[in-house]
Amino acid sequence: MWIGDGPEFALEESLQEDLMKLKSLFGAFVFTSLVGATGCLVDGTGTVAVEAPAPVATVEVEAEPPPPQQEVVVVRPGFVWIGGHHEWVGGRYVWRGGYYERERVGHVWMPGRWERRGRRHVWVNGYWRHR
Repeated sequence: MWIGDGPEFALEESLQEDLMKLKSLFGAFVFTSLVGATGCLVDGTGTVAVEAPAPVATVEVEAEPPPPQQEVVVVRPGFVWIGGHHEWVGGRYVWRGGYYERERVGHVWMPGRWERRGRRHVWVNGYWRHR
């Protein structure tokens, strides 16, 4: 009998095959999970359809926010101005200045806002809405 010809060798080979099958299945599962979790739909022509998420309330505080600060906005073709707002940081309001973001074809920017809900003030994030 040659070394590696016995039943032990056949068992080891069978285990290695099973391990390879498990690795392949795991890889396919991970790939499918990642592709399915992106939230994008791509068709054969190369277009991408992305659904905008609903605005999300991120902060609730009792103290009323101060009025927005004045900002100088210069029109820049191909860009949209995202206006500044007060953020609640460390128990007080802090101004976060506005900025330019590249325009998104077929979308319009819906600015964030502070909403009064009962005795609380809630910040609702801005978002890109499909026209």
